[in-house]
Amino acid sequence: MADAGVNGTRRVLIAADKFKGSLTAVQVAERVTAGLRRVAPAVEVEALPVADGGDGTVDAAVAAGFERRAVRVAGPLGEEVTAAFALRGGTAVVEMAEASGLQRLPKGVFAPLTASTYGSGELLRAALDAGARTIVFGVGGSATTDGGAGMLAALGARFVDAEGEPVAPGGGGLSELALADLSGLDPRLAEIELVLASDVDNPLTGPKGAPTVYGPQKGAAPDDVATLDAALAHFAAVLEKAIGPKAAEYAAAPGAGAAGGIGYGALVLGAGFRPGIEVMLDVLGFAPALDRATLVITGEGSLDEQTLHGKAPAGVAAAARAAGKEVVAVCGRLALPPQELGRAGIRRAYPLTESEPDIAKCIEDAGPILERVAENIARDFLV
Repeated sequence: MADAGVNGTRRVLIAADKFKGSLTAVQVAERVTAGLRRVAPAVEVEALPVADGGDGTVDAAVAAGFERRAVRVAGPLGEEVTAAFALRGGTAVVEMAEASGLQRLPKGVFAPLTASTYGSGELLRAALDAGARTIVFGVGGSATTDGGAGMLAALGARFVDAEGEPVAPGGGGLSELALADLSGLDPRLAEIELVLASDVDNPLTGPKGAPTVYGPQKGAAPDDVATLDAALAHFAAVLEKAIGPKAAEYAAAPGAGAAGGIGYGALVLGAGFRPGIEVMLDVLGFAPALDRATLVITGEGSLDEQTLHGKAPAGVAAAARAAGKEVVAVCGRLALPPQELGRAGIRRAYPLTESEPDIAKCIEDAGPILERVAENIARDFLV
């Protein structure tokens, strides 16, 4: 049972990520709160939906009090879409998936060679226009593998072929790149702090690079993967002529391969790389919320080996453990043994499949099942 607060009241902090395909992080918090209060009506609950830089990052910032700003930008195939970033004071949270994510593609359609990050650059420009002095650039869930070339082009860079014509959009077009000119980049970029927030630390190319590891998720066949890997290596080589040896250093740096290599483009812009959940916990005001809590509930759709490598629940649990707070987790499915959970700082996990073994029903009825799971947490820890 969690220790009581100074006045004897249990204070629960719900800091969970989305259940992808079922519930947003905000909905997870709402359902857990409802379940807790059915069993422990007097419990004080604070909800702080979290994200690790991937899709859902802007929603988490808005839930924490940021203002949502909508803007029309290019989607990954060049069509116009409405995307959003979040703004509070001089800090903007920009999520590349809002403009260039897989969810922006028509159902069943992939474009591994031609999808572009141009709209992500337009989102960054919109944040600059709104007066942002610090931009947290959350990257993940991309439809693209263009090394951030489209983003850089939207911000004023020029990428041309041997005839002096702009190269075709997407990673495939970079194989024709002859000249990179970054002299036209928006000068405001030099005056702000740009933070690359990601849960992956892959380099740009090679066996652990963006095309090899993540290309197949975006519809890339083996031949496409080879084409993209060569094109991104060529991109970095041409950039080396424009900006010097730093281009090669950035290509090998952790995070360069994030979101189809848009991490590389961000590093070229001078971004500092930090694990996405660490950045977001800072931005969302997690530390003071943690101070107020006696029990922390985190979670995501699947608690598995990936969770331990920079995903939101691991970041929440690490911070909570450092503060001496007890942590439990909710999830759709659990693929970690108790000892692994313990090492991550999670005392116990409550998967939906424990209440409903049918996976399809868990996905379809995730909300009501999660409420029942939260009732069990309340019985175990709050009464």
